[in-house]
Amino acid sequence: MRYVLTAIAPETKDADFSWKDFQTRNNSELVAILGNFVNRVAVLTHKFYNGVVPASLNLVEIDQDLINEVERCNVSVDENIRNFKFREALFELMNMARAGNKYLADNEPWKLIKTDEERTATVMNYALQVCVQLAWWMEPFMPFTSQKLFKLLNFEKTNFKKASILQLSAGHVINEATHLFSNIEDSIIEEQIKKLEDTKANLLIENGKIESSLWAPEAQKESISFDEFGKMDIRIGTILSAEKVKKADKLLKLEVDLGFEIRTIVSGIAMHFTPDELIGKQVCVLVNLEPRVIKGIESKGMILMADHSDGSLKLVTTSELTSPGSGVR
Repeated sequence: MRYVLTAIAPETKDADFSWKDFQTRNNSELVAILGNFVNRVAVLTHKFYNGVVPASLNLVEIDQDLINEVERCNVSVDENIRNFKFREALFELMNMARAGNKYLADNEPWKLIKTDEERTATVMNYALQVCVQLAWWMEPFMPFTSQKLFKLLNFEKTNFKKASILQLSAGHVINEATHLFSNIEDSIIEEQIKKLEDTKANLLIENGKIESSLWAPEAQKESISFDEFGKMDIRIGTILSAEKVKKADKLLKLEVDLGFEIRTIVSGIAMHFTPDELIGKQVCVLVNLEPRVIKGIESKGMILMADHSDGSLKLVTTSELTSPGSGVR
């Protein structure tokens, strides 16, 4: 590492974290700005020059503006890291990526190549130089992604010359383009938020801060008559085998001994139980439920489960072994 922190001073502002903010910054900054810039530069370099860094020729004002901004960002990132102002350092790192993106957008090398190959070569050369700078300054914050970018650029970080923006020589060959970051979908964030909320609730319950009764079961459903209840045929069954259903993360295919016959039942419990831990278990089965075809498998019955306050499912079973096929009354 280039920085040895012998005494860490606190940031000047509190560090707050939220999963939604993490998603927004990942998708709108890391993916859309930094990752998009690097990917476009690498793709265009291979498209125009088979991955070979072209020579820069005549610099114009817009090139010098880019150089000035990158050099300013270099100084600012360095100073902020040394002063433990990590937010500001990251902000300037992203400013460098923004400058690279603007440089590409203003020059449009994908169009320019058709009319001015010499100018395009200069633009691509300087865009590649910015990528090296990004890889260098990313290391304190994203070491693995920094390493990934250095590998894409086929550049050893030990060869980095801190005082120069020109790191890649004409004729240097970079590797194939690869995405540095991926979008984080809403479903992933919602799952993490739920885990966090469940963990907080469980800790409060364990520490006696709140009562576990704050977990609320579902409201009672509409009343039914005794005759309607009597139509449900619930039996004790023993699970003989269990296996995951292909291309269905939540489904298990179960073979259940009901005493009078062995039935195939497809149950959406794969996120809560492994196949091995179910074999030999006795469960309550609604046996007169109309058959359904699920993922090409005919399912004849339903395994009854109980919801737990932590979001998991529990088997509804007997306290002692019971003959398969016994009725539940």
